[in-house]
Amino acid sequence: MFRNYRVRDYDFKLIIMMIAITVIGILSVGSAREDLQNKQILGFIMGLFIMIVISFFDYSFFLRFYWVIYFFNLILLLMVSIFGEVVNNARRWLEIGGIQFQPSELTKIMLILFYAQFFQKRKEKINSLKNIVLALLLLVPSIYFVYNQPDMSTSIVIMIIFCVVWYVGGLSYKIILGTLAVAVPTVIIIFVMILQPNQTLIGEYQQGRILAWLYPDRYAQTTAYQQTNAIMAIGSGQLWGKGLNNNMISSVKNGNFISEPQTDFIFTVVGEELGFVGGCAVVILLFLIVLECLVVARKAKDLAGTCIASGMAALIGFQGFVNIAVATGLFPNTGVPLPFVSYGLTSLVSLYIGMGFVLNVRLQCVRKYNN
Repeated sequence: MFRNYRVRDYDFKLIIMMIAITVIGILSVGSAREDLQNKQILGFIMGLFIMIVISFFDYSFFLRFYWVIYFFNLILLLMVSIFGEVVNNARRWLEIGGIQFQPSELTKIMLILFYAQFFQKRKEKINSLKNIVLALLLLVPSIYFVYNQPDMSTSIVIMIIFCVVWYVGGLSYKIILGTLAVAVPTVIIIFVMILQPNQTLIGEYQQGRILAWLYPDRYAQTTAYQQTNAIMAIGSGQLWGKGLNNNMISSVKNGNFISEPQTDFIFTVVGEELGFVGGCAVVILLFLIVLECLVVARKAKDLAGTCIASGMAALIGFQGFVNIAVATGLFPNTGVPLPFVSYGLTSLVSLYIGMGFVLNVRLQCVRKYNN
């Protein structure tokens, strides 16, 4: 379970990059909402400590209990649907012992661990009809609970992570191409359908966000208000930005033109107050973290380790891309946090937990080559 590792084999550059981007997040959150900065610092300290502890434990030990992880995840999601706290018409938070957290963020990490071992156990027959159907059926309950919170954006992130882990696990190219041949036209048809009046496929507010993205001028004072202001704020930061904690009246943040800027639109605060340089720093750090995860995945000692590192790369890369795309108007408005930067203790601690496993995957692969 616990192994002796050499200090020089530890991936310090990955830790430094995570700390750097988290510090940018803490400063940006403090600028957006000063009263939340200490909580974000607490989340960072907790996450860093848990990550370091996990990194020294053989991930294979945890994966032995992959069915326990799977059902524990479902129990948490079920508890949210029954006892969850309702905030802004969404039931996503659970309070246990005075601690409030968002289980859907933990779901991403637990499903990566579960499917890493699931595909490891079935790597010889991963493309059999039985295992394909089983893998999909096991995903359905988590997607169902998360989607009904409602949280469509997190549901999409989970499905993307699943697809990446499944592909890395050895899914046949024939199956992938066949699925895409059916999925792409289906998605186009569904997209056209949800734009129609009185459609029932998605919620009215979700349809409104898509319409506001397609026709921002028409919804400039309503649904597209935040996204339009976010784009203006990022542009107004120019090269070096207006400075953190500035009191300029022209600031979009100070004028309250964006609600809850410390969460989904935190990149707006980065762009406006740290400028193009700050925005590039966040993008580059996210890219380098994803790249390091992929390097670890390539060198992992087994398929499970490859799936864990690839799953975390998919989580950080896709979620980061979507968040920034929303803030810059490339995607419709969605409630996806920016990894390591957005406010949210559950999101931050969950990411550090996942990265703890990535660090151990690297230690394991270095140990394998040394032996």
